[in-house]
Amino acid sequence: MVRHASGLRIKKKFGQHFLRSQSVVEHMIDHVGLSKDSQVIEIGCGDGFLTKAILERPLKQLWVFEIDPEWADYVRQLLPDKRLSIFLENILDVDLRARLGAQAPWTLLANLPYQITFPIFHKLYTARDLIPSGVVMIQEEVAQKMVKAGGRGYGYSSLFFQYYYQLTLLDKVPPGAFVPPPKIYSRLIAFKAKEMVEPIVQEDNFWKFVKVLFAQPRRTIKNNITQFHYDFSAVDPQVLTLRAQQMTMAELLDLWNKII
Repeated sequence: MVRHASGLRIKKKFGQHFLRSQSVVEHMIDHVGLSKDSQVIEIGCGDGFLTKAILERPLKQLWVFEIDPEWADYVRQLLPDKRLSIFLENILDVDLRARLGAQAPWTLLANLPYQITFPIFHKLYTARDLIPSGVVMIQEEVAQKMVKAGGRGYGYSSLFFQYYYQLTLLDKVPPGAFVPPPKIYSRLIAFKAKEMVEPIVQEDNFWKFVKVLFAQPRRTIKNNITQFHYDFSAVDPQVLTLRAQQMTMAELLDLWNKII
């Protein structure tokens, strides 16, 4: 059991690794450029290290979604600021459009729990007009997958997030920058929703299709599509001999448009 200086437990089940690098926090905040009209969301306040740094900048309001009642209460007492609102809720259960829509846009600044990084990003994608930009701390391996443009590690996540966002890798952060230290390196990644995204016909089905193509990357497309009932007669047979990792987003969209 790991305890904080306050005596409160740091809980592994919530993926709690508290950032302790002031320079990293400052870089996060500087990158988004806050002003007196900024509205910020933080996912998981922990012991308030990032929360405090955000509140030291000009902003309109900061909303924090924290799943742990002990830390929510701790930070409320630590940082009595009228601009701060802490909600005892799991962000994955929040209806972002209903909650944030009337006051959008928002900026996200967060040290994300590693085990729910992808679920959080998928949720953000559905509300990218409400939360169009931000900087988050995630696993180094996950960050690299998100920005991959081919080769090993390139796959569904790379294609999905790059299609909707401009992604920028920032600081690589060592385990020693956290308490308790994780076993892996972390990375700050900045995201900004693209203003113009070409609509995809049957969008949800397309991404399910892509996910299957990359599920077994060593297999050819022909061998990965046996479970589908689409008409592949209009597709060049040579394309079906490729692996998904050999194809660009444009080529996958071309394939999709030929089979639906």
